[in-house]
Amino acid sequence: MDSVQRGNFKKAKSLLSDDFHFSGSVPEPIDGEAWLGMNETLKAACPDLDYHFHMEGAEGNVVKVGTQLKGAQTRVLNLTNMNMGMIPATNKCFSNPQEHGTVTVRGDKVASWEVERTEGGDLMGILGQIGVKLPIT
Repeated sequence: MDSVQRGNFKKAKSLLSDDFHFSGSVPEPIDGEAWLGMNETLKAACPDLDYHFHMEGAEGNVVKVGTQLKGAQTRVLNLTNMNMGMIPATNKCFSNPQEHGTVTVRGDKVASWEVERTEGGDLMGILGQIGVKLPIT
């Protein structure tokens, strides 16, 4: 997460296993490329994005973690891959609730990250806070 926080996505990619998957705060599990792309998109739109990542404990190769995304959307947010278009800079701040999850490590690579769903969390929480009208499903 230090590499993601700093915007060093090449380094972050080198720390993910080939079969890495992320789940919980996305509708369907995603692979490492999609997860890195999502974080790169957020970081580009919110240069001050802070994940407030911390470890809460560990047992074997499973680490309990917490995150709380905070920042301001001061640049265009490109959500074309989600069919939501380009969201112009709103210059609005957001602060998502703290989310908890588990990270599984295999060898020296992160193999998975599973986030517990938290109301008001994830990308939809950010969009709501910056005033983006969400499609009704």
